[in-house]
Amino acid sequence: MIRESKPVRRLFIMAMVLALALFGALPMPGAHAQDASAAKVKIVVNGAASKLGLLFISDGKLYAPVAKVAAKLGATSSWNKAGEELTIHNAVNDTIVLGNGVPVVYFNGGRYMMETYPFLKGGRLYMPLRALAEMLHADMRADADGTVIELSSVKPAVVSASYGVGDISKDVGSSQSALLKRNGMTGSANVQSGAKLKEVTPSFLAHPAKAYTEEDYRLLAKITMVEAGYEPFAGQLALANVILNRVKDPRFPDTIREVIYSGRQFPPAHNGLLDKSKPNASVLRAAKDALNGRNNIGGAVYFFNPAVSTGPFWSSLDAVATIGHHRFAK
Repeated sequence: MIRESKPVRRLFIMAMVLALALFGALPMPGAHAQDASAAKVKIVVNGAASKLGLLFISDGKLYAPVAKVAAKLGATSSWNKAGEELTIHNAVNDTIVLGNGVPVVYFNGGRYMMETYPFLKGGRLYMPLRALAEMLHADMRADADGTVIELSSVKPAVVSASYGVGDISKDVGSSQSALLKRNGMTGSANVQSGAKLKEVTPSFLAHPAKAYTEEDYRLLAKITMVEAGYEPFAGQLALANVILNRVKDPRFPDTIREVIYSGRQFPPAHNGLLDKSKPNASVLRAAKDALNGRNNIGGAVYFFNPAVSTGPFWSSLDAVATIGHHRFAK
C-alpha cells in the first residue's frame, strides 16, 4: 500500500475546492476538461521534475497519462489500438492490462475491480495518479503546501538472516500473509535469504472481479453478433449489457445461457442463427468489456428497434438510450 502522507489528502481537498470555485462542479471522467488547480501541480519522479502533459481532476482525483508516468517509473507499455487496451510491464516484473472505460484491471493474470476506470483523452489513457503509482510499485507523497507530488520507485526488500519476512511486513505496514500473497508465495518458511519481495500492494488486489467462464464469454459474443453485429461498437456493448443486466435482475434467469434461451426476446437462440454465429473482433471486445464491467446503458433490460417494434408494451418502457437502430429501456 502506498505510504501517502496527509498533505496528499490535503492536496486533493484543495483541488476540489478550486475546481468547484472555477467551474461550479467537478468534471466527470467523461468531461475531461483540464482543471486550473491540476495545472498548478508539479510532479517530481525519482527526484527529477517531470513534465507529464495535461493533468485532470475528476471526482476529487488527480488523473495523469498512464504511459508517460509508467515510462518515468521504469516501466514499458504497448497500446492495442483496436482493443483500446494498454499493457504495462513495470520495473518489478508485474504485468498490467488496462482498458478504456473498463473498471477491471488484469494484474499478473488475475482480474480485479478498480475504484475508478481509465479513460481516453487526446489519444492517451488516463487514470488516477495514486492508483497508478501503486500499480507501478512506487511511493507517492506531497509537500507541505500540497503543490508538489513526489513519485519514488520502491525497490523490493531483500530477505536476509537478520531481516526476515516479519521485519519486512512490519516496515511496510502489511500482514505477513498479505506480503507473501503479493509475491505469489504461501509460507514464510519457503522464503530463502536473498529473495526480493515486492513491498507495494495495489489496493485493488483486495477486490477480485467476478469470474466468468469461456462458455459464457463465447455465448454472449455470439448472441451480440447476431443481434447487433451490424451496429457500432457502442451498440454492441449495450446489447451485451442488456443480457448481463437481466442476469442481475430477479425478474429474469440468473445465468447468461438461461437469459438467452428463455422467453422470446432472443429468437436467434431458437431458430438456429445463434449456433451459426461467428463473432467478429469488435463483438468479442464488446462482450469482454461488458463482462469486465463497462456499461453504457445503466440498468436497461430491454432493447428493440423502434421502427419495427411498436405497441403499448414498448411505449410503456422507460428509454435509457438509443444507439444505432436500437433503443434500450427498462
